[in-house]
Amino acid sequence: MTDIIHLGLEAVARRIRGRELSAVEYISALLEHIEKVEPSVHSFILVTKERALQWARLLDEKVKSGAETGALCGAGLAVKDNMCVSGVSATCASRTLQGYVSTYDATVVQRLEAQDAILVGKTNMDEFAMGSSTEHSCFGPTCNPWDLERVPGGSSGGSAAAVAAGEAAGALGSDTGGSVRCPASFCSVVGLKPTYGLVSRYGLIAYANSLEQIGPLARNVRDCAVLLRAIAGHDPRDNTSVDQPAADYLAQLELGVEGLRIGVPREFMGPGVDEHVKRKVWEALDSLAGLGATCEEASLKSLEYALAAYYLIATSEASSNLARYDGMRYGLRAKEGGPGWNAVFEKNRRLGFGPEVKRRIILGTYALSKGYYDKYYLKAQQIRTLIRRDFQRALESFDVLAGPSMPTPAFRLGEKLEDPLQMYMCDVETVPANLTGLPALSVPCGFVDGLPVGFQVIGGPFQEALLFRAGCALERRLRLGSTPSLGGG
Repeated sequence: MTDIIHLGLEAVARRIRGRELSAVEYISALLEHIEKVEPSVHSFILVTKERALQWARLLDEKVKSGAETGALCGAGLAVKDNMCVSGVSATCASRTLQGYVSTYDATVVQRLEAQDAILVGKTNMDEFAMGSSTEHSCFGPTCNPWDLERVPGGSSGGSAAAVAAGEAAGALGSDTGGSVRCPASFCSVVGLKPTYGLVSRYGLIAYANSLEQIGPLARNVRDCAVLLRAIAGHDPRDNTSVDQPAADYLAQLELGVEGLRIGVPREFMGPGVDEHVKRKVWEALDSLAGLGATCEEASLKSLEYALAAYYLIATSEASSNLARYDGMRYGLRAKEGGPGWNAVFEKNRRLGFGPEVKRRIILGTYALSKGYYDKYYLKAQQIRTLIRRDFQRALESFDVLAGPSMPTPAFRLGEKLEDPLQMYMCDVETVPANLTGLPALSVPCGFVDGLPVGFQVIGGPFQEALLFRAGCALERRLRLGSTPSLGGG
């Protein structure tokens, strides 16, 4: 069983397509493993057992009939619980959406299932994707498979933990300020934030529209590229979707990094970055240099203001987006709220939202209020423009920019919950890619005291294939290849 659940995406598809392995046999093994480890890890909010087995039976019939099958034939995948799946609950890990069942599929879900992937469940997350640890969930925290007393990162921690623990062959998360790359780093998996507009956001429950993208998480770079190929491409239902076809992200995967110019911004190695993490990142850079890349220091001075700008923009957009949750039409509805619509509205939101979501709504509403809009929100957007220009100039001199994915290894559960500013500082390495809309990839680059460290590489718009090339070269050079004992079967 252990061998089956740890098969790569292409290997699963090849075996099922060749009838060496049935989809029912594979999915049953995966569900059995989920049942075994889930009490310890808590990656999932909902395991869609019957739905997954039904899809597996239908796929086996399709294979037997000789019909053509998709690239993800039979692969067991998970999606973050802020993506809509028809007939399945979508909670965003919030009491506010209690009892809500989606009536349609997100575009990414449609595209995965069009390639014959099988969804095994909806993963845990920080409430409405607001957090860096997957502790802000009304269903309780997810644990890091490498150390159950530590966080898996957030807000897509459930997706990353599921992949690391062998509960899914791959998963989707959403990345608003690092929410794919943070858990990828903490859980030693590969995670990509695509270029803004490359992957449809239709069916993603919004947090901050101008920042967020859906991205894949997988055990290795090749599987991450396979997932991106399945979900990328124009979608007319999403007005932020770019009208261009998805590239073949596998075509250049083996080309190596000979001649690749890598810039290392000093600001990525600044105060607050753990010295052991820095050392692992420099070792990774040395490995790439040994393969023919050139590595030089660079400077992006505007990054000093990136975190502040991000939290003003993100909370402002959240304040607007979450205004729709009033409990009147769906979700949590207080039985008694007092006289008048306003009283019911107030009680529904007070009971429905957790403390972190309330904090961000208040911050965003304040930043957008009369007399403060120009001082805060508008200023943050101006800073965003400066950061975008700095990256544009840097990427004229370098092919990619690199640094740590996260400033520290995974911290202990509860360690930062009482200090929101310390939690927000965790995003210092990741938010620039969201502010600029650029693609960014996190690849495992080693361990510090048994805890994973991630290496982040950022490229120009729609340069995902180049990022995968660099990540694949590093992956092959380092040959980490280990899995947590919890996920070993």
